[in-house]
Amino acid sequence: MRSLLKRLPCLAAPRRGCRCLHSHSNRRPLLSTFSRLCDDGPLPAALALLPDLAAAGVRADPVSLCRLIKLCVRHGTASDGRLIHGHVSGASNTVGGAPHNSLFVSNSLVSMYAKFGLLDDALELFGGMPQRNVVSWTTVVAALAGAGGRKEEALRFFVDMQRDGVAPNSYTYSSVLGACGTPRVLAAVHASVLKVGLDSDVFVRSSLIDAYMKLGDLDSGRKVFDEMVTRDLVVWNSIIAGFAQSGDGVGAVELFMRMKESGFSSNQGTLTSVLRACTGMVMLEVGMQVHAHVLKYDRDLILHNALLDMYCKCGSLQDADSLFKRMPQRDVISWSTMVSGLAQNGRSTEALKVFDLMRSEGPAPNRITMVGVLFACSHAGLVGDGWYYFRSMEKLFGIQPEREHFNCMVDLLGRAGKLDGAVKFISEMNFEPDLVIWRTLLGACRMHKNANLAAYAAREILKLEPEDQGARILLSNTYADLRQWSDAEKSWKAMRHQGAKKEPGRSWIELGKQVHVFIAGDFSHPCSAGIVQELNRLIRRVTDLGYVPQTEFVLQDLESEQKEDLLKYHSEKLAVAFGTMNSVEGKPVRIMKNLRICGDCHSFVKLVSKSEGKVIIIRDPVRFHHFHDGVCSCGDYW
Repeated sequence: MRSLLKRLPCLAAPRRGCRCLHSHSNRRPLLSTFSRLCDDGPLPAALALLPDLAAAGVRADPVSLCRLIKLCVRHGTASDGRLIHGHVSGASNTVGGAPHNSLFVSNSLVSMYAKFGLLDDALELFGGMPQRNVVSWTTVVAALAGAGGRKEEALRFFVDMQRDGVAPNSYTYSSVLGACGTPRVLAAVHASVLKVGLDSDVFVRSSLIDAYMKLGDLDSGRKVFDEMVTRDLVVWNSIIAGFAQSGDGVGAVELFMRMKESGFSSNQGTLTSVLRACTGMVMLEVGMQVHAHVLKYDRDLILHNALLDMYCKCGSLQDADSLFKRMPQRDVISWSTMVSGLAQNGRSTEALKVFDLMRSEGPAPNRITMVGVLFACSHAGLVGDGWYYFRSMEKLFGIQPEREHFNCMVDLLGRAGKLDGAVKFISEMNFEPDLVIWRTLLGACRMHKNANLAAYAAREILKLEPEDQGARILLSNTYADLRQWSDAEKSWKAMRHQGAKKEPGRSWIELGKQVHVFIAGDFSHPCSAGIVQELNRLIRRVTDLGYVPQTEFVLQDLESEQKEDLLKYHSEKLAVAFGTMNSVEGKPVRIMKNLRICGDCHSFVKLVSKSEGKVIIIRDPVRFHHFHDGVCSCGDYW
């Protein structure tokens, strides 16, 4: 800072006979100015004084240096941080201030390097420290635990810390719990928490819950939560988010209700997790209640995007469209969600119109937007449009096609029956096809009953993943579709030999904030007798409209009557019967499925929508089917 030197000329060029730099009276204004700049900035002005301090033989106190380091983290760069580190390291012979090896300053520098993502620099500095305390160790443990691929190092440092005689504190445990990648390691750290008596600490318990949830151990996470005497919003958010992320939407919503009953107000984190739970389980009624809470955050884009996604994935496009138009601001996620939502709900033409609107008045599309666009083309049979958008991605939008876009093209060609074109496309890709692409081709082969190509795709999958049972199931089903029972049985024998079991069809429906689950051929539901009675009534009604059981969709070599019985009690038929007997006038029946809907059930539900005058919405793992007046939104192209 040259202006300072003009005011203090002796600092710039000490002369014989003048009051030189080593005068205490001249050091004071320099240190005072430096200290003030470390507090308030600007950072460049504070950094500019470092050479002057060194030239004057003066070293700032540790508090000022730590404030400067924090200022650097907020407003500076890694090179600025190295400059500060160089000043501290080179100041061993200066006068005034604290010794150059201040633990306080060293800890701040380690933290600074970690926050800049320079972990190796942080570890090198840590390794050369003459003494370390719990802050030093916790800083490196937390940094390694939060870095990708370095969690085992975090655990090793955690062990070394204790061997060094330094007791971990609540922050150390909160950090290291995030690095536990296996149940065994997590159990060991949990035992250590109990041993030192930190199990009652709210931050540690919250981290324990998170760690168990990430490993999919919902029961242990719930047990830790239930054992807490006092809970705060952080803990409630941890348990709710854990259940939502693990796919237990019902559990997440139940916990949300308990939280409200306990008098806690939700925040953005709570509402985002609950909306995710509602999205996964198609719980529109609960989602609409959450919408009322979102109104308090009228300009929160993250929440509005989560709400938009919920409406789209619950098949409530009218609500989604209304929300989208009212949103005070819309980013690329908002537009992409709307494009994908319309496409997944069978409104591909509208999805492409929204995309055109986005191009004219919205933000630039990103790779996720283009996945939605290609999905829309794929599920509407728009092969020409799909090729156009795929080939022009880089030229028009600067987006390099990635694996997910190539997969969409394989799906587009496969659904359209252009299987040879799909194989040619795969062979010309500039990277090796992965499991997803081969599975997509295999699914298309089953759809179009091409057993030879299905066998080829299945072999490619098994080369990459020998234990992939899904490929064997799809191949077996393809053979069964073609009534090649001996080939189908060979695939099933191979799976049985490995202990594999075919996943049963499951459907679920929300009624009065409760989710009712139905499994194919299972009558354990409390209302089973009434459901069967209602199902028989519906079958009589749709038979009068021309329904005939399509026994070709039974993939077993059985007699015709046995096949009809199996078809009759598919999970979606049970759910539809339950939905119609509990339906409310003017409200659609909404059903979620774990597997793709079969052709017979598709025909059945179309006719039920006509006979009962009901809108029935069924969501499978890929898309929605909106049935109304005997027609499905998919146009029978799924």
